[in-house]
Amino acid sequence: MLAPRLSKTLYHGFKMPVNDWTLAWYDAVAESYDRLAVPYVFEQPAKDLVTILKLPRGARTLDAGAGTGVGALLASKSVGSEGLVVALDTSLGMLLCARKKGLPLLVIGGAPGLPFPDTVFDGVIANFVLSHISSYQAALSDMVRVLRPGGRLGITAWGSLQGEFRKLWQATAESFASRDQLDRGLRQVLPWEGWLSDKGHLEDAMRDSGLEDIEVYHRVYESRVTVDDYLSMREITFQAMIMKQLLGKDQWRSFQEEATKVFRSRSQGLIEDTRDAHLAIGIKPLQIPRRKAPG
Repeated sequence: MLAPRLSKTLYHGFKMPVNDWTLAWYDAVAESYDRLAVPYVFEQPAKDLVTILKLPRGARTLDAGAGTGVGALLASKSVGSEGLVVALDTSLGMLLCARKKGLPLLVIGGAPGLPFPDTVFDGVIANFVLSHISSYQAALSDMVRVLRPGGRLGITAWGSLQGEFRKLWQATAESFASRDQLDRGLRQVLPWEGWLSDKGHLEDAMRDSGLEDIEVYHRVYESRVTVDDYLSMREITFQAMIMKQLLGKDQWRSFQEEATKVFRSRSQGLIEDTRDAHLAIGIKPLQIPRRKAPG
């Protein structure tokens, strides 16, 4: 066995790279996230990443930061029954949703601190994960560590494109809380979101981790979603979590009422949501180059 299956012994001493309150939020929103955000937001980028990664039949694959398992399920189809896919996440709530989908290998843990030996996987995927981790360099290095030489690592990161309704949500939020407060809170939970939105930064991060033959693809994703579902998705974001803490119960309820009124007045019942993402692929060298001695 590569790792323990999800069991009554939940944490196994693994390093947890998120604060307790952030982890509690992941657990609390897991089912809503799986019902709304996965099909509308995360499924297509995960599908594109697995396609670009070209996982061979029989490959051993790690989905690092698997959430409710969308990437792991797609990777399982790619590697076939003779392959193996491990879904790893810090959130028990997310993994319980993944287990309902039939994924057999579920591990609580995070990067850095992956609970696997060196060079054990043929492929590693990490969908929109690096921005959540305090040291993306350490996380990438750990993912490369568990790759075999010649193995492939695939990463996704959001770009900077903001559609009409994302801008409208932000403007409505800023009418209740200052931009500085919101930005400061988001930097605590998504410290690298803005930095990784630059294609060049993502490519540099992959190269600095020791990968080669790096390719970065840009994709634009569009979805049509009802006003109610769109607002429900926005209310399970980290920004909403921060606003609830800032505003308190009564003001949060006032914000919800205002957002519903504004969005219904600006749409015809359906919202066209647009986001862009970068998909990066890199290969672990067959031989790690030796560093020159100083002097």
